[in-house]
Amino acid sequence: MPVKKKRKSSGQAGDEAGLKKCKITSYCRSQASSKVISGEEHFSRKKCLAWFYEYTGEDEIVGPEGMEKFCEDIGVEPENIIMLVLAWKLEAESMGFFTKEEWLKGMTSLQCDCTEKLQSKFDFLRSQLNDISTFKNIYRYAFDFARDKDQRSLDIDTAKSMLALLLGRTWPLFSVFYQYLEQSKYRVINKDQWYNVLEFSRTVHADLSNYDEDGAWPVLLDEFVEWQKVRQAS
Repeated sequence: MPVKKKRKSSGQAGDEAGLKKCKITSYCRSQASSKVISGEEHFSRKKCLAWFYEYTGEDEIVGPEGMEKFCEDIGVEPENIIMLVLAWKLEAESMGFFTKEEWLKGMTSLQCDCTEKLQSKFDFLRSQLNDISTFKNIYRYAFDFARDKDQRSLDIDTAKSMLALLLGRTWPLFSVFYQYLEQSKYRVINKDQWYNVLEFSRTVHADLSNYDEDGAWPVLLDEFVEWQKVRQAS
């Protein structure tokens, strides 16, 4: 799968490369909590910050090594940590989302100030991804999360990686659509195209029998259907 170019960020060269290398794989390994979390144990900002500093360097940012250790501690593959972020919709300003402020924002929303508490939220985060309405919001949020902030569209390599992560396990036509994007003329995907890909994946049959050629689908999807029907006929 193509690797998204590195995003430049102050003090963390190459920090985000691993995050944008999204793969079609399960995003969480089941991890048994090492202690029972009491319902009476309240969220502690001080404890949360101490937890954050376990993974930071002198620049107070979770860099590649800190991210690797964090993922190992919570039992999540590094390339899939983005799924946790999307699940609680942490509105970071960049892909390098683990600054102190961004960490506190995400962990406070989950009321997590330690590894065990975050692990205890995995079922909740999975349920967010499995809920149709919530997933739609997460899918839409993913467009702005993944795009370069000075661009209005997603470059095609990032779009393919994000689609693989979001739809690769559930859309029967995903692998075919991925092949289509790889050989297509498209170098970016805009927001309207992004939104419509999800709608297409939910409403159009795998054999394309119910595709409405006169519908209001973007040209990208019209051309995909035409391309696939030519392949099927050959």
